[in-house]
Amino acid sequence: MNAAVRPADELGLVNRVLAGDPAAEREFYDAHVDGIYRLAYRVTGDAELARDFTQEAFVRAFDRLDQWRGEAAVSTWLRRVAMSVVLNGLERTKTRAARETPLEDIDGEATTAETDTDAESLELKERLSAAIDALPVSQRSVVMMHDIEGFTHQEIAESLGITVSSSKVRLFRARAQLRLALSDFAEEWTP
Repeated sequence: MNAAVRPADELGLVNRVLAGDPAAEREFYDAHVDGIYRLAYRVTGDAELARDFTQEAFVRAFDRLDQWRGEAAVSTWLRRVAMSVVLNGLERTKTRAARETPLEDIDGEATTAETDTDAESLELKERLSAAIDALPVSQRSVVMMHDIEGFTHQEIAESLGITVSSSKVRLFRARAQLRLALSDFAEEWTP
């Protein structure tokens, strides 16, 4: 966060934003933009997509800020909005990418100058990425938030509107599917 907002000040800031105060909107944005960008970047792995999704998350958040009920921190609510934007955006991007033809397929050949170790590492990363993409959205979001972003199960539960035990179960099931998908790399992969 660029400018930390204390929980006691959250309600006042939100009320000022809802009243149309442009300075409050800027303060809200500045206080949360870095965290939302980091979340989007860690989930997408793409700086441009992360910037786009961060902006879209704030547009949606400002549009729906009146729906924040104060039961959780505004940052938790905002992460929930951002995760929704990111996951929906990734689905759109995935659909669009499925319709595109890779340049290598057009040229008929792809050039590589990698060693065997680099090729294995690249293959593992690609297979892991594909295995994560193949997970159901409910499991993928928990894996991304817990194992990549470092959220606790309590934070995940608050962000996604689920119970802590549901978060743990989803993570357990996702890891089991990932182990199965990467079983031939088992000695190299540690959960």
